[in-house]
Amino acid sequence: MNACVELPAVMQACRGRVGTVHLVGAGPGDPELLTLRAARLLARADVVVHDQLVGPGVLDLIGARAERIFVGKQRSRHSVEQGDINALLVRLARAGREVVRLKGGDPFVFGRGGEELQALAAAGVPFEVVPGITAACGVAAYAGIPLTHRDHAQSCTFVTGHLQDGSCELDWSALARPRQTVVIYMGLSALASIAARFVEHGLPADWPVAVVAQGTLAGQRVVASTLRDIAAEVAAAGLESPCLTIVGEVVRLRDELAWRGAASAIGAAAGG
Repeated sequence: MNACVELPAVMQACRGRVGTVHLVGAGPGDPELLTLRAARLLARADVVVHDQLVGPGVLDLIGARAERIFVGKQRSRHSVEQGDINALLVRLARAGREVVRLKGGDPFVFGRGGEELQALAAAGVPFEVVPGITAACGVAAYAGIPLTHRDHAQSCTFVTGHLQDGSCELDWSALARPRQTVVIYMGLSALASIAARFVEHGLPADWPVAVVAQGTLAGQRVVASTLRDIAAEVAAAGLESPCLTIVGEVVRLRDELAWRGAASAIGAAAGG
């Protein structure tokens, strides 16, 4: 038997017999925002296990010989349970295949990447992590909204609007503070409730907020409004998931900094 080279504890399997799982961030959607490392891995992978929130242009970079396995999740409807995804990754790697586990945005930001790596580590499967531009950073940039600014926000917080148990109970007192930006993932269905919670915990009803749909893609749409009106304006615009919600005074800068053209804007920036 060939001896294995000494590796860290999570990578003790012999690479000649066990494939590697590459946990890859696909970025916010625009394939031009993919990292070089991610593009190279997609081109040479044996199999790509991908989620719902991966831009179609990114999937076009997968090599012709690679098998594609869709395991995407949608709200209240999971095509594959998380435990089954974990087991699938282990099984594919143990079969000697080079696996790309492709996730939208960055796999360590609301992507369950840590959970999947824990399963791989427990099974002794080699892995690597390729970061991606997280949705918050990429979508905000394409919407012309800086997440921090010396005059408006000295901190930025990312939260999910849909918790594991289906609730949306967050530390609202900490979130409803001035001079910070709050970015909410997966919060469209609870948008009215989220806006109300911010007001209940101290932010004024005319506080700026923006919702971005299809961020970084050609069909990107932005509704910039206030906490009082955002839910009604988003509903009137017909925005659909996936959307990202940005709360904070930085939204006021959108009129000045939106660089993708006025055609992408719906409504007026709050206070602009």
